[in-house]
Amino acid sequence: MRRADRLDAETHAGVAARLTAGLPPSPTVVDVGCGSGGMSASFAAALAAAGGGTLVLVDGTEALLAEAESVSTRAGGGSVQVKAVHADLGGQDLRALVPEADLVWASAVVHHLPDQQAGINRLVTALRTGGTLALAEGGLPTQHLPADLGVGEPGLERRLLAAKEIWFWEMRGGMEGSVRMPYGWETALGKAGLADVSSFGVLYHHPAPGGEAVRAAAIDAITWLAQGAEERLSASDNAALAQLLDPESPHYLGARDDLSLLAARTVHFGRMP
Repeated sequence: MRRADRLDAETHAGVAARLTAGLPPSPTVVDVGCGSGGMSASFAAALAAAGGGTLVLVDGTEALLAEAESVSTRAGGGSVQVKAVHADLGGQDLRALVPEADLVWASAVVHHLPDQQAGINRLVTALRTGGTLALAEGGLPTQHLPADLGVGEPGLERRLLAAKEIWFWEMRGGMEGSVRMPYGWETALGKAGLADVSSFGVLYHHPAPGGEAVRAAAIDAITWLAQGAEERLSASDNAALAQLLDPESPHYLGARDDLSLLAARTVHFGRMP
């Protein structure tokens, strides 16, 4: 996760600058599902550049929360008060855990909850009047590989992504208390009571040759996509994956110089009236 944070740092800095630009002096920003702190550090740096503020980190994994607190404290340079809250959005009242916020940020968090609309509603309760909720959800899936890898049939990564999509919806359907949300994120923000709802896109791009960090990210991504996908792929695809992920194979991804990173994310946001 820290490796991914380093790759995404420049893009995250731009998102943090955009979302904090209109905040009042000494604002409070809450990062829900902060992970290892890549975006948290960008928020801390943006707050520090504007004179300081408070950054509240929320995550259900204590080790990640500690890492996020460490990197954010360094990025804040002493002018940003960083607070860590160990909590799970799926089962706890956020309003009781954090101060009223000028900005609540949640990246790739809500889609993991059984009832996504209820999760958004809980996030909204942490906003002060005029505060903004911003969700990073959806977009275009991350891609790393050239279409023809010289082993197996062309288009392997697209088939892996399709298999993972099927797995995801099956997983969501099997969640206890799962509730479908048959409308888009902007509609969901409106249903939660927010006004001035809109969105913007964010591009993550490291073109080939991407270097060691991109190769490592590609191996991590393809390994993750391959997990549980065997039954949805052909024998040829599974054989190709085995070669691509084997350091002893002449087709090992880690030995290639034509890997890249390309993804797009969407940030959906709205204001508490």
